[in-house]
Amino acid sequence: MQERPYHTITASVGEHIATITLNLPERKNPIGPLMVNELLWALEDAAADDDVRVVVLTGAGGAFSAGGDLKQLSGADDAPTVTPKGDFSDLLLSFTKLGKPSVAKVNGVAMGGGLGLVASCDFAVAGHTAILGTPEIRRGLFPMMIMAVLQRVVPRRKLKEMMLLGDKLSADTALEYGLISHVCPTEELDQAVNDLASRLAAQSPTAMRLGLQAFHAQADEDLATAVPSLQQRFFGLLGTEDAREGLRAFVERRPPQWTGK
Repeated sequence: MQERPYHTITASVGEHIATITLNLPERKNPIGPLMVNELLWALEDAAADDDVRVVVLTGAGGAFSAGGDLKQLSGADDAPTVTPKGDFSDLLLSFTKLGKPSVAKVNGVAMGGGLGLVASCDFAVAGHTAILGTPEIRRGLFPMMIMAVLQRVVPRRKLKEMMLLGDKLSADTALEYGLISHVCPTEELDQAVNDLASRLAAQSPTAMRLGLQAFHAQADEDLATAVPSLQQRFFGLLGTEDAREGLRAFVERRPPQWTGK
């Protein structure tokens, strides 16, 4: 990944895993236009880097993100440090175009827009002390854009209860709602996320990329359209080097050596 003059996030790569960290810990990592723009660049860089197979998104300090930056929403803003790329709606959509699995490491509070990022990721692992919610209603607002991603993981009645009451949810309740895929003791969170990301990084990059593209493409299609479309995508996948290597490795009873092609 390229080094860029980020002010609100950090980004690094190791062992095929890109870690993007919301980095305003003194304010619990609020999401404003500047951070959104920097996240868009970091995700694009991760998507373009062949060495990156998995993206982990987390927050610095004891929080994932307290939500939207009300200071910037009220008019105050900082000059962008990298060329403007898009807004929060573009950020939510960028996860569907990443082509690589994403893991949210929820190390504390995840509210509002921060929860939208959690729901946008393919996996979400939380420490047992994490607190999640959509408190916008209590400020005379409503979680409009993130509703689109939340409704894909949360049952309808539970989601309306979350949005209309604005209550805080424990990690265990968030797991029950589908917001979180795994909960572990907070002191084991780093290891749990690393273990999951490492397992994902060991899979075929080609199969993950084409599989995720297919998953998002068929998500809003009717069955009669989706099945033949997915059949053609499967035939396309069979023609890749990774698929041929995976089948050879199975026959030869050895671990596959992925090339990402």
